[in-house]
Amino acid sequence: MLFKRFVALMVCEALAFLPATSARAQQAAQSSSPTAQATTLRQHLQKPYLDLFELSPMPSFSAAEIRAQRESLKKGEDFCVKGFKAKSKDYQKQIDAARQQLKKNTAKLSESERTRAHCNIQNLDLLQSEAGVLAGQAIPTAYDNLIAKLDLIERWPAVRKQIENELASGSHVNRHWGDVQDIGFREIAAGQQDDIKDGQKAVEEMKRLGLMPPQVEDRAIQDYVNSVAQNVARHSDLKVPLHVEVLQSREINAFALPGGYLFIERGLLEATDDESELAGVIAHEIAHDAARHGHKLMKRATIAGIFFQAAQVAAIVLTGGVAGIGTYYAIQYGFYGLGLVLNLKLLGVSRDYELEADQLGVQYAWSAGYDPSGFIRFFDKMATREGYINGVSWFRTHPPFYNRMEQSEREIMFLERKPSAVVVTSAFEQMKKALAPIAAKAEKEDANAPSLKITRAEGCEPPKKLEYKPGQPIEQLCSAASRTESPGAKPQP
Repeated sequence: MLFKRFVALMVCEALAFLPATSARAQQAAQSSSPTAQATTLRQHLQKPYLDLFELSPMPSFSAAEIRAQRESLKKGEDFCVKGFKAKSKDYQKQIDAARQQLKKNTAKLSESERTRAHCNIQNLDLLQSEAGVLAGQAIPTAYDNLIAKLDLIERWPAVRKQIENELASGSHVNRHWGDVQDIGFREIAAGQQDDIKDGQKAVEEMKRLGLMPPQVEDRAIQDYVNSVAQNVARHSDLKVPLHVEVLQSREINAFALPGGYLFIERGLLEATDDESELAGVIAHEIAHDAARHGHKLMKRATIAGIFFQAAQVAAIVLTGGVAGIGTYYAIQYGFYGLGLVLNLKLLGVSRDYELEADQLGVQYAWSAGYDPSGFIRFFDKMATREGYINGVSWFRTHPPFYNRMEQSEREIMFLERKPSAVVVTSAFEQMKKALAPIAAKAEKEDANAPSLKITRAEGCEPPKKLEYKPGQPIEQLCSAASRTESPGAKPQP
């Protein structure tokens, strides 16, 4: 349906992009003025994390330049979010007025006039939803990513020197979980077998509530993903059997339920560019189970503990801070207009769980023979180059904090380099080829399937004036948001 395509279009592609550098900006970057240096710093924020880690020596920027850039980013985010919150309120006023007018004139309207009124309200609902997603998720995520990279530029040179000193002295082996030669024989958390029953119950409950997307009906794809996951599991600290399913969902995510139940969503397979990226994500989720993070979270919240405010669709508490598979419906069926409520603080989500899963996941991917930087590369791609609406829940549960990137790179540097580390395989390439027609068919079927979307009127043209265009830089987006402010308001950098 047009609605689904429109929702996907609204926030897709490059929210995390900064604008492509113009010829004038490139010339300015070559000069020695403070403004030119600031432009150069801003350009560095567009580089992938791994490129920044490998810059040696790291370009030197003064404390004043770093501070000015940090303040600029903060002002830019505040201004942009404020503008789209204002737009959301304005759309609500228009919706209320249109509904009052419809109610007032309902007996007088012809069928065509009523349809136009319905389409108008529907499109205003859509625009309000878009503004809410931009203000509440997409814009903050984009700026979080930029700030994380600014932190890296500021702090990494000193951290790298510290790591090199630890490597030279051999003290790095004394770090927490530094006994990597004993992977599989050490105990990360006792009682993993006790989680099997809880995991089984959670899976059954999800299916009973209709919250589990169907499996991808391709045995070769299921077998391939299972083979990668089992290989990682054999080289991990997981003590229970691993059950793997590939789900038919465009969402870019993966999640693990307690007791060795791992679910990979189709969108994740589409988003990965090589097998080491896939293995890195899988290793991260296996680490959550090895450390029993899901068990610890489920002590604080029940399976049906959070709801979609209007739709009252129960969500499922998953491991490692993943708030709920109900997010699948939010993405798949456009629940933004229904007031999605997922409060991670209520679930007792701990960043320490993510940091521990990052470290152990890097170790497990490395132990299984993969390039351990795959997880960082995937993370960076999601934060910098993708930004798709499909990835909203990824950032809700995997925010691009500097310390996560730093700790992952630190662990990689501490591990022995393996010249034959796997990056891509022919089996991965075959899986991608097999997946393409399946994904295309699923998207076509989704477009025509009944849904829980807020769409009510059929045959409506989407709004002619979109708030966001694919590939639009944040600065242009914020400039558009400024039109909701007073006439004298000016967008911040």
